[in-house]
Amino acid sequence: MHTIGVVGAGTMGRGIAQVAGDAGYSVKWWDAVPGQVSVAKDKIREALEKRVSQQKSTPDQLRHTIANLHIAKSLEDFREADLVVEAIPEQLHLKQELFRTLENICSEQTILATNTSSLSIAEIARSLDRPQRVIGTHFFNPVPVMQLLEIVVHAETDDEVLESTRHFGTRLGKELITVRDFPGFASSRLGVCLGMEAIRMVEQGVASAEDIDRAMVLGYRHPVGPLRLTDLVGLDVRLHIGEYLATALGNPAFSPPPLMRQMVNDGKLGQKTGQGFYSWTA
Repeated sequence: MHTIGVVGAGTMGRGIAQVAGDAGYSVKWWDAVPGQVSVAKDKIREALEKRVSQQKSTPDQLRHTIANLHIAKSLEDFREADLVVEAIPEQLHLKQELFRTLENICSEQTILATNTSSLSIAEIARSLDRPQRVIGTHFFNPVPVMQLLEIVVHAETDDEVLESTRHFGTRLGKELITVRDFPGFASSRLGVCLGMEAIRMVEQGVASAEDIDRAMVLGYRHPVGPLRLTDLVGLDVRLHIGEYLATALGNPAFSPPPLMRQMVNDGKLGQKTGQGFYSWTA
C-alpha cells in the first residue's frame, strides 16, 4: 500500500491526511469545496511549524509530511489509490453517492474506508457492486494525537481488506480495535450516551458543565469530560449521531436534549464556532 486518498478537508480529513503523510504514504487529497484542501494544508504546516519551534519535531519531518500531501484536481486522481478514506458529513446518502462514484473510478482492489462514527457500514456499501471492499476506519479528534483507530467490519467485508486496513492503522501508529457493524459501534455508542446524559444534567441544573466534566476526569480518570468532548466534536455532529442512534437502537437515552437542540439552533456548536458549553474564543 503506497497511495492513500482522503476525501474531505475538514477537521477529521485534515488530521487523517496529516498522519498518513507523516507515515510516508503519498496522499491524494480532495474536497468538494474549491480551495479547502489548500487551506487545510496550510493549517497542517502551521501546526507542524509550531511543533518544530517547541522542539517536538524536526524541520526534516515537517518537509517530509508536507511533501507527501498532494492536492487532487478531482476524484479521478484517486484512480490508482490503494485505499481511500472519506471524511465527509455524517449523512448516509452523501457517503453512498461518493462511494458509488469512487467504485466507478478506482481499481477493483482499492479499499473504500469510511470515517463514520455511527452510520451502518453495510448501508453505505449496500448499492455497490463490490461491497466487500468497504470497511469502517473511525478516527478520533484530534487525529494526530488520539491513539485509537476503531476498525468496523460488516458481514461482507473481505478478510484481506481487514488485514490491509489493520496494517495501514498500525503504520499510522494507532492502537486498533475491531468491532462488528452495529449502530454506534463500540466507542460512539458509549460516548454519545454519556454525553447526552451530561447535557441533561446541565439542563436540570445538577451542576455546571465544568464540574460535571471534572467529576468524570477526576473520579473516573477520563482524559477529557463529556461536555468538553462534545464541544470538540461539534454539537451539531453529535446531535445528528444521537438522533440516528435513538432511532436505530430504539433507546431514548440517545435522544438529544432540548438544551442541545437550542444551542445548535443558536449556532453554539462548540470549538469550531467559539462557543459551546465552554468559550473557545480566547
